[in-house]
Amino acid sequence: MTSDLAAWADEFSAKLGARAQQAEELRRLPDVTLDDARAANFFGLLAPTSLGGAELSFAEFLDVVRRLGQGCASSAWTLSFLALHVWLLCKFEPALQDELFKDGAWPLAPAPLAPTGKARKAPGGYQISGRWEWATGINHADWVMVNCIEDGAMGPRFCVLPLADVVVEDVWRTAGMAATGSNTVVASEVFVPEHRTLAAVLLKFAPSPGQAVHPGSTVAYPITATLGLVAATPALGAAEGALAAFTERMKAKLQAYSGAKQGELPVTHLRLGEAIATVRAARLIWEDAVRLLERDGHLGHQTPMETLLALRLAAADIVRLANQATNSLAAAAGASSGFLNAPLQRHLRDLQMMRGHVMFDWDRTAQIAGKIALGQEPAAADLL
Repeated sequence: MTSDLAAWADEFSAKLGARAQQAEELRRLPDVTLDDARAANFFGLLAPTSLGGAELSFAEFLDVVRRLGQGCASSAWTLSFLALHVWLLCKFEPALQDELFKDGAWPLAPAPLAPTGKARKAPGGYQISGRWEWATGINHADWVMVNCIEDGAMGPRFCVLPLADVVVEDVWRTAGMAATGSNTVVASEVFVPEHRTLAAVLLKFAPSPGQAVHPGSTVAYPITATLGLVAATPALGAAEGALAAFTERMKAKLQAYSGAKQGELPVTHLRLGEAIATVRAARLIWEDAVRLLERDGHLGHQTPMETLLALRLAAADIVRLANQATNSLAAAAGASSGFLNAPLQRHLRDLQMMRGHVMFDWDRTAQIAGKIALGQEPAAADLL
């Protein structure tokens, strides 16, 4: 990462932290945050240079996201997903890319990826209907990408449609990750032209159409493993932010009744030292996973199973450790840290919400790792 990019990320992270309470109350990103991101070409950071993107490596992009998470994990999650989905659209047919990227502005296309809709073949395309939850960033969307079960097909089909073709259900009232605005989208008998669709098998188990258009770029990288690591990165940033907030608070906090400086108490030293070690462990796991993604990502659908599993396990472990460290810090921070405008409290709630994501279910992920270590085959629902 260049020093200029790191400095920009740190400056933007501070702005996200200052706007975090507003973002939480709005249940979306403030307009000024979107403006700042667009002005910095954030949504094009992963896009190929042939489209006007920055074509950052994932190592560079993920470090930006980590830094943003230190300010506001909810904002970092939303921004990173919207940028990642631009990258995902680069895997689609050239005709769709010509349509979406023609005016030089990056399309903001939330992508609730669970296949909870249905598609049936129609002349020139597909008729789709369904209800998709967890549409992060839908409040800022131009388009939406949904996943549908196609009758008689080998697997689901991704469909991209204008926001005007769906109904957004305002259901996102949560204890954490509020600014993601991950509402539900509904479509009923919407026609989607063929060029705006792509069989999931071509995204996961074969070279995607976009690879031919953008050779040598990261467009070949495997979807699920890449998405999992991107999603885990704001959690690491949040844990680092929580650690910084606790450390700063302990320098000045006086204990009730005794008036003792809490930062001088051995128990505070113990809690802080344990959290430093735990966050460092999460950071090292993250760094190892980033190196692994950069080493094997270009192999795309031929990425070895051991790499996919290692990345899946690392993503869940990062979120687990980030929660562990932040829970411990919050327990030692005192009651006043529980106010909704306290950064430590916000990091805690965001991390607690994040750990509920299917990719970060620790018991499930560890069970998958153990099963494969014993030579058993993974299932489609194992998300590798």
